[in-house]
Amino acid sequence: MGRKPASYADLEALPPNVVGELIAGELYVSPRPAFPHAVAASRLGIKIGGPFDLGEGGPGGWLILYEPELHLGDDVLVPDVAGWRRERMPVIPRSAAVNLAPDWVCEVLSPSTAGLDRNVKLRVYAREGVSHLWLVDPGKRTLEVLRLEEGRYSLLGLYEGKARVRVEPFEVLEWELAVLWTD
Repeated sequence: MGRKPASYADLEALPPNVVGELIAGELYVSPRPAFPHAVAASRLGIKIGGPFDLGEGGPGGWLILYEPELHLGDDVLVPDVAGWRRERMPVIPRSAAVNLAPDWVCEVLSPSTAGLDRNVKLRVYAREGVSHLWLVDPGKRTLEVLRLEEGRYSLLGLYEGKARVRVEPFEVLEWELAVLWTD
């Protein structure tokens, strides 16, 4: 006899010290991120959000959010940082979750989440047409930049350490990757 698919009620029952996601009827539970992960995600949100969300020293035109709850079909995902072009989301929803796939997602990899982020969630993002995906690894100090092409992600670049980067979809901004690392 098969297992009953997980439901949104299973997500709501989780304690506050974890992050829960539903993908293909399976409940994935991850611990809250450690500080290197949280620092990288927060600093990236600031670095990208200022010029692209707020228009501070940049072009604006985006909504950048930290850990939004995405309802994509029957799946519920919580990326570390995500962004929508304002022309696709001209009005910010009043709900706790959104069912419009982002234009850009950044997943910050942790030892406990790397497999989920690189495999399971990546397939959902591709299915939903998320055009750009970044994978940040604070342990390896790397940024992988991917673009969706014909339903699959292609690697545009792998950057590491203190490299200065200018990467899609925010290529008008050059910045130093070292800003994401804790030391």
